[in-house]
Amino acid sequence: MARVFKRIALVLIVLVIAGLGSVWWYDRTGQHPDLDFEPRVELPAYPSGPAAHGGRHPRVVIDEAHRNFHTAGGRYRPFAELLRSDGYTVSSNQRTFGAQVLNDVDVLVIANAMGPGDHEGRPAFTPEEDAAVVDWVRAGGALFLIADHAPFGSAAARLAARFGVTMHLRFARDDDFHDGWDNERLEFSRSNRLLADNAITNGRSIRERVNRVVTFTGQSLSGPPDALPVLCLSDAAYDWESRKVRYPAAGHVQALALSSGSGRVVISGEAALFTAQVDPLERKFGMNRTDTDDRQLLLNILHWLSRVDG
Repeated sequence: MARVFKRIALVLIVLVIAGLGSVWWYDRTGQHPDLDFEPRVELPAYPSGPAAHGGRHPRVVIDEAHRNFHTAGGRYRPFAELLRSDGYTVSSNQRTFGAQVLNDVDVLVIANAMGPGDHEGRPAFTPEEDAAVVDWVRAGGALFLIADHAPFGSAAARLAARFGVTMHLRFARDDDFHDGWDNERLEFSRSNRLLADNAITNGRSIRERVNRVVTFTGQSLSGPPDALPVLCLSDAAYDWESRKVRYPAAGHVQALALSSGSGRVVISGEAALFTAQVDPLERKFGMNRTDTDDRQLLLNILHWLSRVDG
């Protein structure tokens, strides 16, 4: 009998070591851009050549000055390539936000910024930077602020609050409306009525109509009464903190849009849907999935922010 117990213990030890090794390998390998992603846009919003309307190519600047987890040359490479194909001029920012830095920017993208040093959950921007961005938006600028699950939400929460948006800083889950087995991969569709019906989701034509969006682990948001919901959480959704701690998220959203002064703002509580990545097992998630309209949603958001028809 003792020999049997020893064998069982040995098997358990081997399984634990193998499991820990798999976790180490998965985390070390990490998610990375899908190099096979096709960013070509068949009918660009801002074409070049004879079809161009005034030769306009709005300047989109992706922030890289605040320890951003997603950058134009890294995990947001598909994001940048898709926008370039749609006719935008895309570049990166390496400087502290201020009036001079923002002066020639049409759309500022901030994706998963982090706080300084070892304090990644602290505000990523100084109060002066917050003020500069808010003033720039109110004067006519357009901000796309993306901050998903911890620690990214707390790093951007103070800036979001300047626009009346609360970031709930946890992990949004829904046991009823999710994609596959993972209750943090949330599904928003016309059929489940969690995808809002508005100018952003409808686009400018039937070709741009968004019908189904899947997000890949993010937080929930609450906005001011005049905000335009984009991705709405169900009444059964909740903000998960731990096995014993969760908070109702009914009435929250995972993405919204709003006007501020003469400018426009879109805030998303999830980042991965706006890029195309593969995990260490080569499973695709984001805009490279053919069963979602995540790609079209990104284009529609930029069209709204850049006032493509205005």
